[in-house]
Amino acid sequence: MKDSRVAKLADVLVGYSTRVQPGERVLIETYDIPDDVTTALVNRVAAAGGLPFVTAKRNAVLRALYQNATEEQMRLTARFERARMEEMNAYIGVRGADNSAEHSDVPDDRMKLFRSLWWHPVHSETRIKKTKWVVLRWPTPSMAQQAGMSTEAFEDFYFDVCTFDYARMDAAIAPLKARMDAADRVRITGRDTELDFSIKDIPTVPCTGEFNIPDGECFTAPVKDSVNGVIAFNTPTISQGTVFEGIRLEMRDGKVVEATAAGGLTDKLNAILDTDEGARYVGEWSLGFNPHVLSPMKDILFDEKIAGSFHFTPGEAYEQADNGNRSAVHWDMVFIQRPEFGGGDIFFDGELIRHDGLFVPDDLQPLNPDNLKAT
Repeated sequence: MKDSRVAKLADVLVGYSTRVQPGERVLIETYDIPDDVTTALVNRVAAAGGLPFVTAKRNAVLRALYQNATEEQMRLTARFERARMEEMNAYIGVRGADNSAEHSDVPDDRMKLFRSLWWHPVHSETRIKKTKWVVLRWPTPSMAQQAGMSTEAFEDFYFDVCTFDYARMDAAIAPLKARMDAADRVRITGRDTELDFSIKDIPTVPCTGEFNIPDGECFTAPVKDSVNGVIAFNTPTISQGTVFEGIRLEMRDGKVVEATAAGGLTDKLNAILDTDEGARYVGEWSLGFNPHVLSPMKDILFDEKIAGSFHFTPGEAYEQADNGNRSAVHWDMVFIQRPEFGGGDIFFDGELIRHDGLFVPDDLQPLNPDNLKAT
């Protein structure tokens, strides 16, 4: 029996997120997901008058490719995929993972080649800049386990979050964008955390389902050399199949000058931050406020939207909110400021904007979870 929720999700991705128009070429790229999901997307793109193209990838196969590929192979693969991406008007990426740690044993030097020679030119330089795009995860037992939920309960949660009426967020987010556009200095406090930086003249981008599903964030970037202070992240994060916890970054004039992680992973953390010069500078800062996403589940597309959170991102800046930083790395690290996670404050030019995860000014209170659910 077909799940009607899949068709509803396809409607969101094609009709709202990418707004596919007649004649537009749409690349559907999938990783470890059921065929009926891919076919639902193909059918929905075709119904909109678009031209669907499909690449179905498997993470276990990619692991073997990463482990064995030479630099020449990586460059050639990127050339082929970039040429195809340049022909596309839209991109829908649905990423499942039977095993979220599938690539954890790929050597760091191989993953560095992949990030810089394959992923960066195809996605950072082409897909993000030149197409309408949306990416999302697909629910698997592995994801349910990471979230501490049964498979059935997680699937219900997943479809509730991913088929949320994101158009309803637009009016609520406008005052936050206006305040971020006008702000200069940002100060952030929290447990073992004190940061100060400028966002002056960096564009602000509200996100309500156009690029990520689930969504619910508003991002900009710090002025590249303005970040000073210390942040001790209180949320686990996965990079290259490895779970990092207890990441602490000391920032000086925009650069990560000291980085440590719990569990003996400090060297691996620094290896990623040494991918290139830009990996030690921050390319994004964003406030998360999805009312349905409350707890970390070690999946960044969900965790970066957690209500009462913000994320700080070593690496590449997005073109829409560009501070000039360039890197093959774009690693969102999440800090939750709700009381059960230690609390914290955010100030814009000395004005208290959010306290313990809740927006304080009257014009921003519609973004608080209870109000956003009720709108």
